[in-house]
This record gives sequence, C-alpha cells and structure tokens, in this order.
Amino acid sequence: MSLPANPWWVSVRTLCAAFIGGLLANAAHLPLPWLLGALFPCAFLRLRGVRVGAPPFAQAAGQWVIGTALGLYFTPSVLLRVGEWAPWIALAVLWSLALGGFLSWALIRWGGADPATAYWSGPIGAAAEMVLQGERAGARVELVAAAHSLRLMLVVVILPLLYDRFGLHGSDRYVIGAHTVEPLGLAVLVGCTVGAALLLRRVRGPNPWMLGSLAGALLLTASGHLASALPNWVSPMGQLLIGISLGGRFGPGFFNRAPRFLAIVGGVTLFGLAGSAALAALIGWVVEIPLATLVLATAPGGIAEMCLTAQALQLGVPVVTAFHATRVVTLLLVVQSGWTRSRAWLERVEGASI
Repeated sequence: MSLPANPWWVSVRTLCAAFIGGLLANAAHLPLPWLLGALFPCAFLRLRGVRVGAPPFAQAAGQWVIGTALGLYFTPSVLLRVGEWAPWIALAVLWSLALGGFLSWALIRWGGADPATAYWSGPIGAAAEMVLQGERAGARVELVAAAHSLRLMLVVVILPLLYDRFGLHGSDRYVIGAHTVEPLGLAVLVGCTVGAALLLRRVRGPNPWMLGSLAGALLLTASGHLASALPNWVSPMGQLLIGISLGGRFGPGFFNRAPRFLAIVGGVTLFGLAGSAALAALIGWVVEIPLATLVLATAPGGIAEMCLTAQALQLGVPVVTAFHATRVVTLLLVVQSGWTRSRAWLERVEGASI
C-alpha cells in the first residue's frame, strides 16, 4: 500500500487513525481505550506497509506526561511506605532478571539466535535501551526490536482485558497530591519536570523525559509544595502517544520474520505473566497490598504501560511505579557487565544446541 510519505502527512494520518481508534475503543468500553485504540490501528497500518509515526517531539511529550502524572502520587505519606516495600521490590527485580536470563537461554537453545541477539532480547524493561546496546554488541537489531515489541504488546493487551473481564479495579486507590489545576502551580510543575528531564538528558541518563519528569514531580509532591494537578485531558494524550509508539513497532512481515524466535518470545512472556501472578500472590500473602496491584507491579511489561494501566484501573500507582522504576534502574546498571560475564556461557549454549 502506497500513501504519501511526507513526515507531516504521516503524523497527521497517524494521529487521526489513533484518535478515531481511541474514540471507538472508548465507545466499546475497552480498558485503556486511548492506548489500545491507538495501538491496534497503528499496528494494522504498519503490517500493511503504511508508514505511521507521531511528530518528532510527540514521544518525548508522551513520556513527560506519564512521568509527571506518576510523580504526583508520591505524597510524603506514600513516600514513607516505599521503604516498607524494599524487600519485595528487590525480590521482584531478581525475578525479572531471572526471567530475562531464561528467555535469552531459550532463544539460543530453541530459537536459533546468536548469543548477542538472544542476550539483548531477553532483559525485561528498557526496551529502547536494549535495542541500542544490542546494536553496539553486534546483535540482529530487527530481532531484538521484534522481541521487545511482541512482549510489550502481549502484556499491554492481555492484562487490561483480563482485569476488565474480572472487574479487578478500584481496589487500591491512591490520590494525587493536588486536585485542582492552578495556572501558577501548573507552570511551576512544568518547569520543575522539564528541567529535571533536560538535566537527566544532559548527563545521558536513560529515558530522560519519563524518569526525569517522574523525579521532578515526585520531589515537588513529596516536599509538600505541589500546587496544581495536570488537566484531565493529559492522561488520555499520554495513552494515545504510547499506543502510537507500540503500534509503530510492527512492520510488514513482522510475524513472518523468524517465527520460531517470536513463538519462543510469546511463550516465555505468557510463562512470565503466570510466574508474576504467583510471585504477586506470595508477596500479597505477607504484605497488605491487593493482588491486582502486585500483578501489575511484577508483570514483564514496561514501566509506562504498567503504570498507565494502574492509573486507568485505579490501582496502586505508587506501588507499580516504585517496582518498575527500581527494575529499570537496576537493569541498566547490570546489563552491560552481565553481557561481558555471560557471553562465553551463551556461546557454549549455542554450541550445544547445534
């Protein structure tokens, strides 16, 4: 299918398709309507060979929206509770690292992947960073990107639909630090979060627009000086932009590209969802946090997608954010040294599977 490829026309038709999809999903009462409503038409267009994409600044804007919205939940009382969750957060991080290692092993053992491709396809979280580092390590970038795209799509579709089907929402509601939109307070909030994001970007930190804005909003909220909430339309906009980003990862012939490789990614992702539910049940047996919240906190999805799901379903946004943010930071600290240490072992696995 051939349509005009002018960048601005691409952006306009993408936003129109995503907006119409969001309206239809909202009318159908789907969970996360603006995310799923944008994801499905954008993925369909990409699979048909049509270029999709938001304006260059849109991805950063979407990440800023999500990070800022999440940071508003960390009031002083909530922040004090984060320390109580530390042992369980550490356990969830270890589970995530083990699941990623198992996926890498399975991709070599049964998927025919080379060590670099398998290693960088395995880590759970920080998908964009894994693709970039995989490219530097000589991995097959298209397969690394495909693995992370498929994992994210499965998690972001399956969990919200299951939660909606069984009515798992509203059981762990947290409120943000401010409830009304005040022009001056909103300007301060925007300035603090954008400034923190730019600072993190300057020092080459990971995902600066999301993690930087999260840190800025969190510090402002925890200090007790938050004077404004975000407008109501901001959260749907963040969902829409994330949906476009996820849908845009699927190109023509996506599912025909190394089908055994993708089948293993899909199978391990489903196993990871089941394992995360079991871990959540174990943690919930000890800690007074609803199971629905803990499943999102331990799920093998991305921080943006899982936190948006928690926000939309009125679950424990600070819990989910604390678990996933810690996982991302830990992953980025250990993944490069892990490649150096495990490369020889993965090569032995590759030799044994031939």
